[in-house]
Amino acid sequence: MTSPAGPPSTDGRDDERRQVKLLAVTACPTGIAHTYMAAEKLAQAAASRGIEMKVETQGSIGAENVLDDNDVRSADGIIVAADKDVDLSRFAGKRVLTVGVAEGIHHPEQLIERVRSAPVHAPDAARGGPVAATAGGGKERGPVYKSLMNGVSYMIPFVVVGGLLIAVSLALGGHATSKGFVIPDGTFWAHVNAIGGIGFQLMIPVLSGYIAYAIADRPALVPGMIGGWIANTGDLYDSKAGAGFIGAIVTGFLAGYLVSWIKKVRVPKFVQPIMPIIVIPIVATTALGLFFIYVIGKPISWVFEHLTNWLGGMTGTSAILLGAILGLMIAFDMGGPVNKTAFLFGAGLIASGNQTVMGMCAAAIPVMPLGQGLATLIRRRLYTEQERETGLAALFMGCFGISEGAIPFAAARPAQVIPANMLGGAVAGAVAGLAGVKDAVPHGGPIVAVLGAVSGVPMFFVAVVVGAVVTALATVGLVDVSGFRGRAGAVAGAADGSSGAGSGVVGMGFPSAPPVQQSSAGADGPGGGFSPSAGAGASLTGAGVSPASSYAGTSSGGAGSPSAVAEGYAASADTGTASTQPDAVSADTGAGAALADAGAASPGTGATTAVEGGVLSGYLGVRTVKGALGAVEKGAAVREMAELLARSGRVADVDELVATALRREEQGTTGLGEEIAIPHAKTDAVTAPVVGFARSAAGVEWGSLDGTKARLIFMIAVPEAAAGDEHLRILALLSRRLMDPGFRERLLAAPDEQAVLGVLAEVG
Repeated sequence: MTSPAGPPSTDGRDDERRQVKLLAVTACPTGIAHTYMAAEKLAQAAASRGIEMKVETQGSIGAENVLDDNDVRSADGIIVAADKDVDLSRFAGKRVLTVGVAEGIHHPEQLIERVRSAPVHAPDAARGGPVAATAGGGKERGPVYKSLMNGVSYMIPFVVVGGLLIAVSLALGGHATSKGFVIPDGTFWAHVNAIGGIGFQLMIPVLSGYIAYAIADRPALVPGMIGGWIANTGDLYDSKAGAGFIGAIVTGFLAGYLVSWIKKVRVPKFVQPIMPIIVIPIVATTALGLFFIYVIGKPISWVFEHLTNWLGGMTGTSAILLGAILGLMIAFDMGGPVNKTAFLFGAGLIASGNQTVMGMCAAAIPVMPLGQGLATLIRRRLYTEQERETGLAALFMGCFGISEGAIPFAAARPAQVIPANMLGGAVAGAVAGLAGVKDAVPHGGPIVAVLGAVSGVPMFFVAVVVGAVVTALATVGLVDVSGFRGRAGAVAGAADGSSGAGSGVVGMGFPSAPPVQQSSAGADGPGGGFSPSAGAGASLTGAGVSPASSYAGTSSGGAGSPSAVAEGYAASADTGTASTQPDAVSADTGAGAALADAGAASPGTGATTAVEGGVLSGYLGVRTVKGALGAVEKGAAVREMAELLARSGRVADVDELVATALRREEQGTTGLGEEIAIPHAKTDAVTAPVVGFARSAAGVEWGSLDGTKARLIFMIAVPEAAAGDEHLRILALLSRRLMDPGFRERLLAAPDEQAVLGVLAEVG
């Protein structure tokens, strides 16, 4: 029998001897709709051909139906339909076909045919593989961006932990001296400070190492990390300051591409087993380290020396100009050579009695973390949940003069964040220079003023605040204009993990978190979501609405009156039962007897089981269902859907909801094909999660990849503060169910809103 890695059979007898077994992995940047739609389509296509297939989905709620070693061992081929990085190392020796997730949705039959003749995945192949354009119609971000974001996502915990431990130890155990903040040796807080310092020492090598890892897998990790350590250790190339995070980015990419090149070199078979664990790491690490020390490091040292001399010649110039220049330098690389040049220049003048230069530096030092943290509060929708949490930590670090708190933001979006940082730093330095602020210790941030090391305290705080505000406003403006958006998620994000343009729903599909961070944001739970309760309808947690009760309304014909579901969070088609708020039961519903358990109607009423707590976990009810959509254009349809959601009482601002949903459409259509569209929004224009559904007889042009007009339109909205992933699970189920043509036909044929709810109850 032909082995999975061998040539494909030509006579068809292999298929007669045993059933063909295929595997698949589906993943989209947003992690919900397309991920599960592709999985369902592939499974259906395989079943129709009598082929056994197991599909792993890598969605925003984590990997499900995970492929294990036994699955891979017995597989004849693996289809990877993904718009984000998928680790292919576990499929070594197997035929692997890598395509975009849209291919899995629209051409599953072709993929099943093509995978039997796909190339065999080599054990040392680079991670990921060719990836098609995203299903949302936008282009996926390239490997450079994804590699950078991989390094940033791994670096963030080191920045946060190290920075916060250092800040706390300085606040509680340190005191200001002419040499800076000093914590007595051997004390508890000195040990805490040392632990935080280790975090800061490691964050730069981690950034470099995981950039390299994203490019060339495990063999690149060691040269990337050691290269990052060398870049950050200026003593190795006669510099008083290391190259900082910018140097780490350089070494990360150099290590990754160097390893990728070495892996392509043909070597004897007996050497191949030790290549990834011995030969490649040693050769790449040695070459990269020496190259940085002797080639890159020397110019850095030269720049440091000449910058210092240049600044020394400016001490007699305008204080405003000098302050602005020092602020620009402090903000440029946050710990790198340019930053250190300005800082050491100011610190060196303290002993000579000139404390005004250090005052300029001290005002600029906290501007970057304070400004970036403030930006995450001003425009929350631009940032992922992880970035928002990092922003809060950055605000805290900024108060203690730890400028490294802004590094994750600068590393992720250097073209937007670094100019904004420099602008704010220049403003802070200029204001401090104009006011003649003095600092007697080589440190910065509000803490130096609180501990009495600064003269001219009011103007010092004015300089810091003005600089931070300028940085925050410039950042959100540049990020917004450039099209970057935060991903709620993962990776995550998630958000469009790598593209910022894919459609689907992960944390309501908001873009731009690193692919490795597919974190989900926005769901039910304390503070604003729905929580279904058995036999009790849906409750609003933390929203001031009492839990609903379930009622069975009966009439002589055995059919419950539509008015029995006035609140609209549960209904059963043609059953005569309804789950509704107590005050919504109409007088003409008959008995109105409470249902104690699963909503079964009393014997003899002619009714069957009710749809409990609404459908889709209570997010969608009869009030948010519309049998016939009037709009024929997408913008008008989004507004009509928003007004439909407003009937639930959970929409505080219809205009803002519409604007948010349309901004999402600009990043990539939410038309999923198969006559389906799922526009969505995460905004405080809604007070609790809510889902609406409408049908369009003529169809609305939604820009779907398959060219179909949207006839089945769902709209989802959750508040910014929502948390959890229950609504994501429901949407995953919905996406998969919508791939069933029979299900779609039943939705289109349902005679009224209650019948629609009955069909949607099949989602589970």
